Amino acid sequence: MKKTIDLVVRHLFLTFLVVIWLIPILWLLVTSFSGYKGINTAHFFPQTWSLANYKALFFEPDSVVQYVAWFKNTLVIAIFTCIISTVFVLMVSYAMSCLRFKGRKELMSFGIILNMFPGVLSMIAVYFVMKSLGLTNSHLGMIIVYSAASGLGYLITKGFMDTISVSLREAAWLEGASEATIFLKIIIPLSKPMVVYTVINAFLVPWGDFVLAKLMLNSGISNDWTIAIGLYNMLNKSLINKYFSIFCAGGVIVSIPISILFVLMQKFYVEGVTGGSVKG
Repeated sequence: MKKTIDLVVRHLFLTFLVVIWLIPILWLLVTSFSGYKGINTAHFFPQTWSLANYKALFFEPDSVVQYVAWFKNTLVIAIFTCIISTVFVLMVSYAMSCLRFKGRKELMSFGIILNMFPGVLSMIAVYFVMKSLGLTNSHLGMIIVYSAASGLGYLITKGFMDTISVSLREAAWLEGASEATIFLKIIIPLSKPMVVYTVINAFLVPWGDFVLAKLMLNSGISNDWTIAIGLYNMLNKSLINKYFSIFCAGGVIVSIPISILFVLMQKFYVEGVTGGSVKG
């Protein structure tokens, strides 16, 4: 009886937490279909329903809403950052896990210490460096900044590679395989969950980032903005009463690609997280 009561209480508590978590998301979703443009706090569900907000996003751009351009900019930055960052993380992880060289442990410790410092502390310095190189207000500059230190996030992937049998690499060495061959044809195929985990993480960073994007893309040209900057601009005090429902629609659309990616890759993502924590 006591176990049953504990189970019921536990599930009720979890249900309460789920409801609290889902209410803002549900409100964002239903408001995106509202026929009212501003914030309507009198009713949770809209009194009038409309697809006009989604139509405005994709087919009626104006001086404030350039959603298609923002989506394209964000997607380009995210894809290139994802590719570069994934390559960096996998290469550094392989070097730290499978190779033995002088200063290896010191480099690992140095990387861990650097990761302990919040990246936001270095943003001003990074901005002035990029400005001196003429790479501010540039999507190339954004890709460089997002990708530059990605190799420092090697620790979880290294932990996964540590679990791969050394005998596989030794057998390949005896057959005359180079380090590149071992890396590409043995380690990477066996590290598929970690590759997926790394790809998703690398894609998420530029896809949802606002602070660095706002700092770097400050020319005021809305066509150059990412989705995060564009949506935030709609919350301006002078614009919110006209564009809030469109902002909600934009928030729904921006969540769709990453939600699909998570659903498709969930199995590999969970395997990557749990596998990378086995051995450090």
